[in-house]
Formats: sequence, structure tokens, C-alpha cells
Amino acid sequence: MRLQKSFQLALNMLIHSKLRSWLTIIGIVIGIAAVVSIVSISIGAKQNLENQLGTLGADILTVSPGASRARGMMGFGGPDSPFGSSSSSSTKQKNLTKKDVITLKSISNVKYVMGQVSGRGDLTYSSKTASVSVSGVDASVWKDITTEKVSSGRFLIESDSYSVVLGGNIVNSMFEDGIPLNSKVTIEGKSFKVVGILEEGSGVYMPIDIARTTLEDIGNDEFDSISVKIEDVDLSDTTVEEITKKLMFSRGIIYEKNKDFSVSNPSAMQETMQETMNTMSLFLGAIAAISLIVGAIGIANTMFTSVLERTKEIGIMKAIGAKNKDVLMIFLLNSGMIGLVGGIGGIILGVLGSGLIGYWSSSASTAGGMARMFGTTAITPQLLIFALVFSLLIGMIAGLLPAFNASRLKPVDALRYE
Repeated sequence: MRLQKSFQLALNMLIHSKLRSWLTIIGIVIGIAAVVSIVSISIGAKQNLENQLGTLGADILTVSPGASRARGMMGFGGPDSPFGSSSSSSTKQKNLTKKDVITLKSISNVKYVMGQVSGRGDLTYSSKTASVSVSGVDASVWKDITTEKVSSGRFLIESDSYSVVLGGNIVNSMFEDGIPLNSKVTIEGKSFKVVGILEEGSGVYMPIDIARTTLEDIGNDEFDSISVKIEDVDLSDTTVEEITKKLMFSRGIIYEKNKDFSVSNPSAMQETMQETMNTMSLFLGAIAAISLIVGAIGIANTMFTSVLERTKEIGIMKAIGAKNKDVLMIFLLNSGMIGLVGGIGGIILGVLGSGLIGYWSSSASTAGGMARMFGTTAITPQLLIFALVFSLLIGMIAGLLPAFNASRLKPVDALRYE
């Protein structure tokens, strides 16, 4: 029997299948849809995570005052962070000073060191005022150490005095008409010239000396944080250890438990978060796989029943010359078609489902950091091809044993079957 004829007979069996077969197909549809949705959301979340972590700068270490007790999720935080808010506390909090900056500059693998102060201030432009985050930075090294990108204008330079660089979100969101480059803005009653606008961010950056006189409760020799850019990212863990030892020595700290500062390492955080995402994806994938296993059992059950219902037909086919391999091929193709039809339906449902979940996660007004992270989905051709081939294989594997049993039936016994 030709393969084309076997295919036609298998297709005819599928088309004229009873409700039981179509219910089995629905089970495959649900399983494949779950796999496509979960995997696409996981891929999108990974891409979103990589983009967010990329903005942190794997080669930028941050020294903060106070021994960290809690910093959001896995060390990330801040009002603009996708991982939620953070907090830190210490029984003994001592501000960082210029002495610490000098100490950090003497450490190997350290390329740039920049102290930073921060606070909040009222920014006024064109009769509208908004409360913004203000950071004072060292203009001589800020452009070399920051991960921000300029949309228009330039970074701060050493000769700048009353000049500021604005985050893109301030210009585009807080002020309806925007803030043009080279315009004048007022911060805490002082006039500043806008020399640059960043692509993103909701902060204002100005020279650190000016920030000390503009913001309240800012000392003359203290920093809220110190950023350290390293030369070799592969040595980041070693550099963190050396920074910790040098600062403990210079600050007169003997025991680790008395440490009054913390050093964050984005590179280690990235690895931890990626491992967490991989584990989460594996867990969600395992849940979806359960649906496919149930669907495969349904196909096997349907095919066993189909063999019993068509026992006499099998006997007739064998009596007129059909061979064992022909019967095997017909039932194997039929089970494969069940998986294939279920796979096509599952892909369509999965694409729609992942899109709806992504839309809901990204647009929900009450969505938290994790919900926003899962608001990005990624449907790749490889995923769709894998889902289709996988559903086909599940159908054929589940129908292999029933098809084999059908091919082994003796014509005389099959014709006697009632």
C-alpha cells in the first residue's frame, strides 16, 4: 500500500472520529498552549531582565553606607527599579567620606572612583513644579562611569557650574510641553541651565559641589554612595573582597559584624537572578508538561479504543492484501494527525494567551515589579517549530503501541470479532 493511500485512510479516520477523539485533541491543544505561553513569557522575562540588569553595569560596584539588611529583591531596589522598592538599615551607620574615595583609588583593578550625593528637590519650569530626585556627581569622571545614555546635549564637564542633565522621563512625562535643551530651570530656588537630556531616568544630575549647597542635609565631606568602575569584570568578586578589607582597615573596623558599609556587585546579582529565572522557567515548564502527559495518555486511550472499534475493518483490509506494516502506518499516521491538529490549535491559543497575559501584566495599574517584568513576551520561530514537532511526536509515540497491536491482528480472528 502506498504512503499516500495510508495517509488518506488515516485522515478519513480523523475526520470521522467520534467525540472522544476531538476531546483528546482538545487536551493536546491545552497542553501545547500552556507550553507556548509559559515558554514565551519566560523568554520575554529573561530578555527584560537582561535589559534591566544591563543598565546597572556589570563593571560598576557601589559602596553604600550602612550594613545592608534588605535591598529589595536580590539586592535590587529604587523607585525606578523593576524589582520593587528596597530598604537598608544598620545599627551603626557612618557616612562615606573623601578618605574612602582615596582608599578605593589605591586598589588594583579599580579604574574610576566617584562619590555621589543625592536628595530630593523641587524643579520648576514654565510655572510648573515637580518633586524630583537630585544627584550630585563628579563631573570629571561621571561620563566615564555612568551607564546612562545622552539623548541630546552632553554630559557634565569639569567647567560646568550651575548646569544640569535631566532624565528623559522628567522631560517627556512630568512636563507636558517638555523641557528644551539649553533652557533655564529652577531647582530649590536656584537657576540652572539644561546642558543634556538622557534617554531615560527620572533624576537630575548636577556638579557635586553645587549639589552640596543646593540640597538640604548634605555635608561638605560626605557621600551617600561611591561608584567604582573596575577594569576586569571577571575579577569582580576578588575586587569586592579587597574593597571590603581596605575600607574596614581604613575605617578602623576589626570584626565583620561591625562593618558599617556594604558593597553591591551587579555581576553576582545578574548570575543569581538568571539562575532564579532559569529555575522558575523549568518549574513552569514542568507544570505545562503535565498537561501534555495527560494528553498523550488520552491519545493512547483513544487509539486503543479505535483499534477495538475497527477490528473487523482491519480484518477486511488484511484479507484483501494489506500487510502488517500498512495497518501499522495507517494507525500511526492517525495518532500523529491527532497530535499535529492539537499542536496547531495549541500554538494559536498559546500565542493569543501569551499576548493577553503580557498585555495585562504591562498595563495593569497596580502591577508590581515582577508583574511588569513578565509583561514582555517573545514568540520565536524556534518555539513554534518545537511545539509543532513535539505535539506530532507525542501523538505518534502515544499511538505506537495501539498501532502495533492493530498490525498484529490475524485476519481470521479480526473478521470473527463482534
